Amino acid sequence: MSDLLRIENLSVIYKTDEETVYAVNGIDLIIGRKETLGLVGETGAGKTSTALSILRLLPDRTAQITSGAIHFEDECIFDMNADSLRSLRGGKIAMIFQDPMTSLNPVISIGRQIGEALALHNEEGRNQEQIEQRVDEILELVGIPANRKVEFPHQFSGGMKQRVVIAIALSCNPQLLIADEPTTALDVTIQAQVIAMMNELKAKFESSLLMITHDLGIIAQTCDNVAVMYAGEIIEYGSVEDIFEGENHHPYTKGLFGSIPKIDEKTERLEQIDGLMPDPTDLPSGCKFHPRCKYVMPICKEDGPAQYTDGTHKIRCHLFAKERGCLSQ
Repeated sequence: MSDLLRIENLSVIYKTDEETVYAVNGIDLIIGRKETLGLVGETGAGKTSTALSILRLLPDRTAQITSGAIHFEDECIFDMNADSLRSLRGGKIAMIFQDPMTSLNPVISIGRQIGEALALHNEEGRNQEQIEQRVDEILELVGIPANRKVEFPHQFSGGMKQRVVIAIALSCNPQLLIADEPTTALDVTIQAQVIAMMNELKAKFESSLLMITHDLGIIAQTCDNVAVMYAGEIIEYGSVEDIFEGENHHPYTKGLFGSIPKIDEKTERLEQIDGLMPDPTDLPSGCKFHPRCKYVMPICKEDGPAQYTDGTHKIRCHLFAKERGCLSQ
């Protein structure tokens, strides 16, 4: 069975008259059918730019894809014409954006907004009555009573708005669902409900999922494989077991785990990753993480790191480069 989505050597920049932002720098990713891939990293790592590239939703005036290709079902998305892209967006690939407050039209009822997606991707030839029935079904699936479809977004809480956004995304049974930090604006209790619902609906529709987040707890609950992103690069990749149970990790991944509170352990302070994400207009030479790394070596400042591979686990770090051997810490 072929891969559903394949990203090869993707690089994205944002260019203005004054400076160039290097948002994504030569990444490779694969999402299999019915697979959930977690893309994790700090704000500014390039996660959203990667997602927008998949749907070709990057801003025309400033963004530019400088290299790479994205294949969906073996067809290059960059070669698609406008009609093919309209069919792809919402029909085969759907996206849940970060903020439900800005994802919904405030002057159109939620039922009509869901119905618009169904009418645009009406491959089954539904009439208006059948579209209304489907709207009722999809609302019930996400836990919203169908009689509320005549209401407007301001009449719903933040968690309910996010359910509406998920309903719109799932209305056409997409093969790939991109969730860009879908629980960031929600409180912890509602987060858990939304994540459980997404897992259930993904299984029901047999969709693949790209889960973008900075929350490792969400990754553990939802994902099959994990890609850790830093300064526009994939620095570690592996199965959930590789990332959460493996012994070897990139120093940045170690730092992410060290900053998570542990209920069963008493610690005075959480570990922290010193420094800040590098300026994407002036990225450091060599390993992009070396200014913040406590294991930094002279070679880290000069050369980009080679990739250490152990089965499904991949780490881009000089500490684990095969030709140098694992160095003691």
